[in-house]
Amino acid sequence: MNHVELFAGIGGFRRAMDLISQDLGLNIYTVAYSEIDRKAIDTYNANFDTTGELAMGDIVTFVNDKRAMRSLPRYQLLSGGFPCQTFSMMGKQEGFGEERGQMFFRIMDMINSRHPRYVLLENVKNLMNHDGGNTIAVIRRELENAGYIVKMDVFNSNDYGLPQKRNRVIIFARRHHLGNFEFSSELVRQSFEEMDWNASSLNSYDSIIDVLDKNADAKYYLSERIKPTLLSNGSAGFVSKSEIDQMVARPLTATMHKMHRACQDNYYSDLFIRSNGADRPSERMTKDQLARIPIRKLTPKEAFMLQGFPDDFAAKATNAKVADGAMYKQAGNAVSVNTIYAVLYYLITNRIIRE
Repeated sequence: MNHVELFAGIGGFRRAMDLISQDLGLNIYTVAYSEIDRKAIDTYNANFDTTGELAMGDIVTFVNDKRAMRSLPRYQLLSGGFPCQTFSMMGKQEGFGEERGQMFFRIMDMINSRHPRYVLLENVKNLMNHDGGNTIAVIRRELENAGYIVKMDVFNSNDYGLPQKRNRVIIFARRHHLGNFEFSSELVRQSFEEMDWNASSLNSYDSIIDVLDKNADAKYYLSERIKPTLLSNGSAGFVSKSEIDQMVARPLTATMHKMHRACQDNYYSDLFIRSNGADRPSERMTKDQLARIPIRKLTPKEAFMLQGFPDDFAAKATNAKVADGAMYKQAGNAVSVNTIYAVLYYLITNRIIRE
């Protein structure tokens, strides 16, 4: 089965499909991918063999070029984590009224051109409620009008072997003539829990301790100057309870390299890391005391691992001259590999997706 990955980022869909192909024997080949972020492309190419594949570049330019569209190999599965900033609670929620929000319609251009059998999309949880439900209604209607049966639900990465609370909408659509099917996060989770782990190539972790490096480079530690600010409960314009050393990480964000607060991003003390989570100093120390102990942010390697990528993913990107700041952005924008793997496992083992 051939696969095209739109808004590919660093290849979260592709990674899941490579692993599921290896484990279940239904071979899914990525034949083309679209991405415009140069550094994300560098990370993608450093970690995947893209020899002979079509690099589509900017999807807007691509779908408007009839010759380019004709150059696409035949494919049966289309995936994409289309830009979510316009639907996110963290953004202005401008939706389809903003240029990035129009990217869904470029997906529809692809679909209406080739009518692949299967479509698998990902976006932020708030997509379900954006504009009073009108946005998701438009997405459903567009796919149904194109000849698809459409199912969707909210999935949390923490349910699939990743210690990160990350809720995302997964939309799966199948050509109408292939018949109806059942699809929900509950069914996928049940299927995942019953999976034979000895036959799986997936990376999974019981808690954040399994991800955190006990010997991280000094550059990832917070300075004495910034620690009190990051550990505070906020200011007049923003008040929240600051917490570090969370066993399940908060959702990774594309802006985590900018250093937010301990109630928004993920920070860890040496005491917590070296005790394997047994000592959580924030439960017994004041903010002033916490500010005097070593605390660090996640490394790019750990951020990628929290999204289900292998532990050498960041090293390969570094060798391709991708800077830490770019990798943090890439990890925050990525789709969780394990979530997509779980979805594919359910769809394939229940013959909803088949060759």
